[in-house]
Amino acid sequence: MFKRILLANRGEIALRVQRTCRELGIETVAVYSEPDRHQLHVRDADLAVPIGPGPSSESYLVIDKIIDAARRTGAEAIHPGYGFLSENPRFADACETAGIAFIGPPAAAMRALGDKVSARKLMEQAGVPVVPGANDIDPSDLARARAEAERIGFPLLVKAAAGGGGRGIRVVERLDDLEAAMRASGAEAASSFGDATIFLERYIQRSRHVEVQIMADAHGEVRAYGERECSVQRRHQKLTEEAPSVAVDAALRRRMCDAAIAAARSCGYRNAGTVEFLLDDRGEFYFLEVNARLQVEHPVTELVYGVDLVRQQLLVAAGEPLPPHTRPLEPYGWAIEARINGEDPYQNFMPSVGLVTQVEAPLGPGTRFDTMLCDGLDVPVFYDSLLGKLIVWAETRELALRRMRRALLDLVIAGVETNIPFHLALLDHPDYVSGAVDTGWLEREFAMPDAGAGDPRAETALIAAALAASMTSAAANGATPAASTNEWVRTNRLRALEQRAGAGGGRGWRRGTGS
Repeated sequence: MFKRILLANRGEIALRVQRTCRELGIETVAVYSEPDRHQLHVRDADLAVPIGPGPSSESYLVIDKIIDAARRTGAEAIHPGYGFLSENPRFADACETAGIAFIGPPAAAMRALGDKVSARKLMEQAGVPVVPGANDIDPSDLARARAEAERIGFPLLVKAAAGGGGRGIRVVERLDDLEAAMRASGAEAASSFGDATIFLERYIQRSRHVEVQIMADAHGEVRAYGERECSVQRRHQKLTEEAPSVAVDAALRRRMCDAAIAAARSCGYRNAGTVEFLLDDRGEFYFLEVNARLQVEHPVTELVYGVDLVRQQLLVAAGEPLPPHTRPLEPYGWAIEARINGEDPYQNFMPSVGLVTQVEAPLGPGTRFDTMLCDGLDVPVFYDSLLGKLIVWAETRELALRRMRRALLDLVIAGVETNIPFHLALLDHPDYVSGAVDTGWLEREFAMPDAGAGDPRAETALIAAALAASMTSAAANGATPAASTNEWVRTNRLRALEQRAGAGGGRGWRRGTGS
């Protein structure tokens, strides 16, 4: 096993990897940009190396700086986390050249899977179901595109061959709209990924996004840890995930896991990865893509399968076989994750950054909060909006939903706006509660309620505001505060008011935000 590894990432995923390393007695090296110098992952590391200014293009995405930091600190391996360089085969190659283990898949597998056209061809050869489509379309070849579109049928998707994250995707309802969609998708793909190549794919309407967690070692074993439901999305970005999926029974799970294992074997895959599928309302599934890294939502799989996926990543990267799984490879209980983002759901999810003045993590059984937050942290403007992940586990989905509501109500984040009210409102929606969702459901069916609507604690806020105004007025008039208005008593008054208002509701209440 490694003695020292470098974390080529930041925030909550860097902290997540650090915790497993400490359990294994592995020292960690943090790298950090200038605005991240006071982040928790920097404080908690055994060694820390500055790598440049705030923009990721000048720090976390500069391969030479990461490799140099690893060499100078004697790191034997690099864990890339997710995002940044995690799926960059040039980074994996640079690690190999430097004699440093890359804690992820081989560069060749990343290249084969990173290009969606190449990945589709691999899956077809491996017998993995793929959505009918047409590969390698030049955006300027309108004649071929028209012919392929008529063969595939409408509606269809125009998609970028390279990259991901929802970029370069356009829905086309009729032939007359194809040319404009191709030009827009190609231009966005060229700008984002440096490759304008596109492909066409049948649009599977009202489909679910269901993915399978895989782990493969260098000794020939490929293991599938069941599925995750990831259909609640906005602009192709996941907001909440759960394991297992309400739409998957034991027989379908086996078929999907077998397909995911075949996908991994098709390209000599090693380490952690996720095979993503579209699942239609007839129970048929189609290959979407492979994420060649650890996923943001990996904790829900860890909780229902009783594994530490980061630990397994480290073992596999060190050349060891996957450890025996001590119980059947079946999900036990139910886990749900809510992504806590710095954004205002009442202002069209506008990003929110700034100084975090207070954080109180929820406690209690089956509750986990993976976060970068601490009191006094200044959230920088340079990176994505993810502040943390609230994960709950329970014996049943119904209890997990109740536990998530309780945990969200207990979570306090002051100083910046967060999407906690969105998650509480989501838990009130009957479609979400029943599991009747698809990838377009959120934007089609869901709307944020008015702030405070239906929440008895809104009354608490009004009373507290009136009390504070009264105290301020008395002080301004020169009145001497009575002994009963000291800080302890004021705090107890507010707690009593909260108890009077009750713990129910939650729709629209902005506790946990900066408001």
